[in-house]
Amino acid sequence: MAASVCTAISLGALGVGLLIGFVLGRGRRAGARRGPVGPTVAELVRRVIHSSHSAVLVLNRFGDVVIHNPRAEALGLVRNHRADDRARKAAEVVRETGDPIEVDLSPLEFRGGRSPEAVLGEIRPLGDGFTAVDADDQSEMVRLEATRRDFVANVSHELKTPVGAMALLAEAVLDAADDPVEVRRFTTKILSEGNRLGTLVTELIALSRLTGAERLPDLHAVDVDAVVAEAMGRAAPAMDKAGIQITLDTESELLVEGDRPLLVTALSNLLENALAYSPSGSPVSVSRRLAEDEMVEIAVTDRGIGIAEEEQQRVFERFYRLDKARSRATGGTGLGLAIVKHVAANHGGEVKLWSKPGLGSTFTLRIPVHHAAVLARVGDRGDRQPAERGALSKVDSGASDHHGGPA
Repeated sequence: MAASVCTAISLGALGVGLLIGFVLGRGRRAGARRGPVGPTVAELVRRVIHSSHSAVLVLNRFGDVVIHNPRAEALGLVRNHRADDRARKAAEVVRETGDPIEVDLSPLEFRGGRSPEAVLGEIRPLGDGFTAVDADDQSEMVRLEATRRDFVANVSHELKTPVGAMALLAEAVLDAADDPVEVRRFTTKILSEGNRLGTLVTELIALSRLTGAERLPDLHAVDVDAVVAEAMGRAAPAMDKAGIQITLDTESELLVEGDRPLLVTALSNLLENALAYSPSGSPVSVSRRLAEDEMVEIAVTDRGIGIAEEEQQRVFERFYRLDKARSRATGGTGLGLAIVKHVAANHGGEVKLWSKPGLGSTFTLRIPVHHAAVLARVGDRGDRQPAERGALSKVDSGASDHHGGPA
């Protein structure tokens, strides 16, 4: 009896096992026939459209929006699920002709900020009355093209002025060939215009190098005090002409990551700018310090005419001048501060401006400190005299005078 029961249980278990195996086997075979589960083609197309950097929308034969991506709304081509009227009308033409066309879909009103200003779209037929609109924001290209045109126009004008002056002066020399005094006077002016032309060409080359694809020199440790000394030497003729003596703070012994010739050029431009816009005998000063964010700051402060707040960003534009008559008189090219801005940017730094009309200005060149030099200087504290260690602590902590403007 017991043996019969055991046999029955064994046969039952075997039957259940065979049934489970049969079901699982069928499931595996069915899964193999269906293939792996994943997104449909329609879902993949939807993902492609939504991930596109361009604005994409599809219209049916009635001009209704079938599908669109968020970029189409950002560029103003779809509002409240309705397509822009210009896109709808262009889509009608495409459905009739069967040929793709380009259409200007730029916003009709300026929405402020960094909103798109120039949007160019292409409308293509998809068949069966459907059309696709593909549009891109061309605002940056338009702005760059406008900047390029302005730059070329300004360069042409700036080059034409000294060249024209030299031609007229040369004619005057020929007319006064028998008068040595007049010949000397005119040739001196020709030399001045020639020097001005040479400076302009040199600065244009420097600016092109800084903003173009040409590889800049490898950055290395540069002595800030040496940069200041060389820039002061370059500014000496301008100091004599302006009747201004630039005062310096004490040497900092700071090092920065940079290219010395470029840094000297940038600081020289700041010094000459301060001299050009300051009255004779007024104070101009240079100070150096290590800021808390490990940026070395070289500040040039003057008590000149100052700069209105609305013009403080524009002074770094190429050929922009606060006082055109003064710039002409001093031989300024309008490129000096643009070069300073690009030198700072190419060093991973920046140039900051504080100014008040009638009070003066402070331009601060900020360049990353040379870290290896800082570690070495900190390690040398034990070898210095007490007074030197105190001065070093002051510099390293950034506790020198604040570069906020004229004292």
